[in-house]
Amino acid sequence: MQAQVRDVARLAGVSSGTVSNALNHPEKVSPATRERVQQAIAELGFVPNIAARQLRRGTNDSIGMIVLDIANPFFTAVARGVEERLSGVGRPLVMAHSGQDHEREKAYLDLFAEQRLSGVLVTPVGQVLDRLRRLRDRGTAIVVVDRKTGAREFSSVSVDDTLGGTLATQHLLDVGRRRIAFLGGPERLTQIKHRLGAARRAVEQHGSGEVWHVDSPTLDVEAGRVGAAALLDLPPGRRPDAIFAANDLVALGVLQTLTLAGVRVPDDIAIVGYDDNEFAAAAAIPLTSVRQPAVEMGAAATGRLLEVIEDPHAKVEHIVLSPELVVRRSTVA
Repeated sequence: MQAQVRDVARLAGVSSGTVSNALNHPEKVSPATRERVQQAIAELGFVPNIAARQLRRGTNDSIGMIVLDIANPFFTAVARGVEERLSGVGRPLVMAHSGQDHEREKAYLDLFAEQRLSGVLVTPVGQVLDRLRRLRDRGTAIVVVDRKTGAREFSSVSVDDTLGGTLATQHLLDVGRRRIAFLGGPERLTQIKHRLGAARRAVEQHGSGEVWHVDSPTLDVEAGRVGAAALLDLPPGRRPDAIFAANDLVALGVLQTLTLAGVRVPDDIAIVGYDDNEFAAAAAIPLTSVRQPAVEMGAAATGRLLEVIEDPHAKVEHIVLSPELVVRRSTVA
């Protein structure tokens, strides 16, 4: 016969309510009591009926997360911060990949609404405020990640992309570059708009040089290859002397294409990436990059989400983390 909660409580010498708290709200139970409950669970082979418990409550303990590109190491690092924070409170993580597709993003939000998840972390592609509001009104907490939402009703955790774009561009100007191509898009993504806008303002304030945008539908290595090839088709006098890539994956595609074409990096063209993922330092020519605190972002967003789950009327907060420039050989020989 399968063990019940009352059997675990009897063996651990606690009440059934304490067993429930140990499983659902471990922060409310002392470490010693949690240990006794876990030992009793192991001895009896007790398996919590999570589905039944959630059905009774009308909610799902799981946390949903929608990212722009699950293949991008930046979002993998953000998810690691989320998972590490959730593991401490016993909540599972459900990952979804929008692929920068607005329709796909809406479908996932509708799915999470049907599943009545306790909370959702989302990096929006398009205008989804109406769907986010519907989710919230049905009892699902919302926190926006990697961008600061214009809507005051949702908390957010982001990195200052304006500062990041300024750091990258100012560095290129400081090492003598004046024709800067910003490679990556689309510009409708808030992160791209802020980085590109900051680059243009930095050049304007410097008083010399130019920045132009080489758009791309994606933000991956192939986008870097295609964009770099297009720049190489320009007459030598019109080519950029620096490329500010929208992220490190794009920068790696640029580096590969330029190197195979015999272009010297950084002598002929300098390259700056963004994110400082694990591949930036390991590239054949190590990439200068703007480092984002991705793991910290994921942990901070999750902490905020748990607070909103606990108190749906909690004050809205916009947490903005600071990036830093990491200089390597792709800009300074």
